[in-house]
Amino acid sequence: MRSGLAFGVGAYGMWGLFPAFFPLLKPAGAVEVLAHRILWSFALMCVVVIVVRRLGDIKVITGRTWLLLTAAAGLISVNWLIYVYAVNNGHVVDAALGYFINPLVSIALGLLIFREKLNRWQLSALLIAIAAVIVLTFDVGAPPWVGLGLAVSFGLYGAVKKLVPTDPRVSVGIEAAIAAPFALTYVLVLQAGGHATFTAHGAGHTALLILSGVLTALPLLFFAAAAQRLPMVTLGLLFYMTPAMQLSWGVLVGHEPMPPARWLGFGLIWVALAVFTVNEVATVRRSRAALRNPSLTV
Repeated sequence: MRSGLAFGVGAYGMWGLFPAFFPLLKPAGAVEVLAHRILWSFALMCVVVIVVRRLGDIKVITGRTWLLLTAAAGLISVNWLIYVYAVNNGHVVDAALGYFINPLVSIALGLLIFREKLNRWQLSALLIAIAAVIVLTFDVGAPPWVGLGLAVSFGLYGAVKKLVPTDPRVSVGIEAAIAAPFALTYVLVLQAGGHATFTAHGAGHTALLILSGVLTALPLLFFAAAAQRLPMVTLGLLFYMTPAMQLSWGVLVGHEPMPPARWLGFGLIWVALAVFTVNEVATVRRSRAALRNPSLTV
């Protein structure tokens, strides 16, 4: 549990700083950035898997696990693409909304996939979150697609990772390997057409694109380790760090608009998260009390 918490805090803290990093990659577009994130994270993970002597793990991976890892690779690629687009186009607050919704998506997935039971407090949190999405939809005249896309894609990714029995370092490496051929093809086509930015804007820009792969792999490694050690509910609780940091950046640094209706929508999300948090803290305390005094459960 302690190591899982440490990995979770490390992952979410790094993700929370991403709005400060990705605008540095302009003029590269979202798809080009995504391709380089995949390629350079794959290169890093090859080194990691070799250093920790885990190449043998690949031979014993079952067909079911390969399917799960393929699904994970697709889901995280979609999530990365939406996120880079949002950050580089003035939608950091929308991205923060997605990650605020994500813990509640994790609750719903726990109910639907893992047959976890919802108590009345968790159900209340979900209903309040649905009301928040409705308010935000009326505010902009359309559903908050960026936020919903990020929340659902990453929630499903976390659920898939919980089912993967492979070592986190190997699983992240395989996910990158599955997506790498598509990323390489895109980069080569872009380069051949003279539209690539990788070598066209100096050594600094090239270094930053390479660094994007490192900054992609590290939090994923931490998250994969946390997902295997923590319940889905705890993962959702820790996730608050990322959107809080991102919202602060979007409002205070990016000066993105926050009309009253948007504040109301975020306020409802925070109420839902508060209900969820209070319930989880109470549940943990009851569990600890039961462990100390087993007679309480009789």
